[in-house]
Amino acid sequence: MEKILIAGATGQTGKRVVEILNNTENFKPVAMIRKEEQKQIFDDMNVESVMADLEGDIDHAFKGIDRAIFAAGSGGSTGPEKTTAVDLEGAKKMVDGAKKHKVKKFIMLSAMGTDEPEKGGDLQHYLEAKNEADEYLVDSGIVYTIVQPGALTDDMGLAKVKLAPKLNERGEISRDDVAFLLVMCLADPLGKNMAFQALEGKESIKSALVELSQNN
Repeated sequence: MEKILIAGATGQTGKRVVEILNNTENFKPVAMIRKEEQKQIFDDMNVESVMADLEGDIDHAFKGIDRAIFAAGSGGSTGPEKTTAVDLEGAKKMVDGAKKHKVKKFIMLSAMGTDEPEKGGDLQHYLEAKNEADEYLVDSGIVYTIVQPGALTDDMGLAKVKLAPKLNERGEISRDDVAFLLVMCLADPLGKNMAFQALEGKESIKSALVELSQNN
């Protein structure tokens, strides 16, 4: 059974990723936490956790880890400094740790619009940080998948999506479906060395991902 390190495990999408992984036969989640009081959440789920802060040293968190998912984010209410610290520098630290410890695959939760951050309005700095982090991962030499969803909702997941390297449209997708997508991308060779956009759609997540991977 492979161990999957999840950065952002206490976040809305990250928590869903942990729950899904905890019900799989091949993967065992390891939740990355910043505060001691967060440990209880995962203890109650019978999920292993490791104390590591993206703004500090995280190298020890990669001990025994096979694959990694970056689902962390500074949140919409924080300033640009926090965005840079978490979404850019924190992501780079995760990539460095993954590379050093020879992690087999790195799944990055990014965002739609990173290719044109100047059109992002208030989100421009966030999109620039995400774009730089994505490029850092691509250049690292690690096997990667970068998932760029549209606006995230808390609606119940329908497991139906629309995927493409560029969709040329805006839209929404549930956190449930994004979490499921991130977990699906852990499997080889799905999404190997690809960046793609994701919105809610009409095709099942599995078939959409298989089709996209075959056409890559």
